[in-house]
Amino acid sequence: MTAELVVVPHARVDVLGIHISVSDMDDTVETFDRWIAQGERHLVCVSDMNALLCARADERLTELYNTAGLTLADGMPLVWAGKRAGFERMARVCGPDLLERVMAVAAERGWSQYFYGGAEGVPEKLRDNFVARHPELKVAGVYSPPYRALSEAEDAEVVNRLNEAKPDIIWVGLGAPKQERWMAEHRDRLDAAILIGVGAAFDFHTGRLDRAPGWMQRSGLEWSYRLYKEPRRLWRRYVLGIPRFSLGILRRPPRPVC
Repeated sequence: MTAELVVVPHARVDVLGIHISVSDMDDTVETFDRWIAQGERHLVCVSDMNALLCARADERLTELYNTAGLTLADGMPLVWAGKRAGFERMARVCGPDLLERVMAVAAERGWSQYFYGGAEGVPEKLRDNFVARHPELKVAGVYSPPYRALSEAEDAEVVNRLNEAKPDIIWVGLGAPKQERWMAEHRDRLDAAILIGVGAAFDFHTGRLDRAPGWMQRSGLEWSYRLYKEPRRLWRRYVLGIPRFSLGILRRPPRPVC
């Protein structure tokens, strides 16, 4: 991990060893505002149950999640865990909703964005969709990297491209945990105030993936909709992950981080 990963004074709840920030959508947006205004540099992890299980099995990922500026609860199981630990103001802050909310606020406050990740053509479509809805929105650039590992020269070129664009926020859509590892490796080389991994949010906002109905999202059943849509890719994540998470919570109840 790099020296840039600084813990900020948000309350946190220990969920299976991962320290989830006690936050909601409004608080998250205002935290972004403060960081940008004060010239701070942070990375933000948006964690659902699967990301948390991956992180707790990897020491470096655990450290990253636990020292990120914010580690947000993207999933009702994490919210319920926080409430069980006594944090009633804990709320879900999922990637697609946060992306949509920040675009509206950014258009008003002048924050510039960079969309990094997604399949070929996806970040461009994402930019076009949001600019159409928010004409004042500043998008400093977009880039869809190849799926293969980049050479040192290619990676240096990417860093230069991102820094020359001077965005306030870099949205990283590489999927967890790849995006978290990328952010940790690049945080000290990038000038943007915020690096944030939002997984499939690029695909949701460009129509490549459908979101579950609102009532399923609020009741913690969004996973079942995604499993129905992509059974071959996601069956292991949920059929094996949900029992692992539930058993882990029984063995190690959530508690405030002291």
